[in-house]
Amino acid sequence: MAQRTLLRRIWTLSLGGLSSPAVPRSSLPVPRSLSLSAAQRVSFSVQDPADFSERVLKSVQPVLVDFHAQWCGPCKILGPRLEKMVSKQQGKVTMAKVDIDDHTDLAIEYGVSAVPTVLAIKNGDVVDKFVGIKDEDQLDAFISKLIGS
Repeated sequence: MAQRTLLRRIWTLSLGGLSSPAVPRSSLPVPRSLSLSAAQRVSFSVQDPADFSERVLKSVQPVLVDFHAQWCGPCKILGPRLEKMVSKQQGKVTMAKVDIDDHTDLAIEYGVSAVPTVLAIKNGDVVDKFVGIKDEDQLDAFISKLIGS
């Protein structure tokens, strides 16, 4: 929807020089500039076992690992909810996403038998785990326990 509105504005403004618009140019809305500042990424997708080892196990900060699948309905609900809760922590914790269909070896290694499964990893060790959907209060308590606040 936002993309369609933006495209209409650009198209309308570009046509402004070709024909005389019924509305004076000064009354047209001024398009907003796009922010070019880098947004802090709170999550990343694991590419392979070496990437998992480097970015999760060797991480200096705690990491939530979301084992999910594209076909999993509850995963589609939990994923955005987890990202929202992690972003509220302002860099105290990160989130790794592992697709179990692409990385069955990691799922087997960490005993994932159902999705969604979320592991809390600190200093390379699994310190907590849950399976299934949690509400925001439960997620907040889970994350707070992980970061020790």
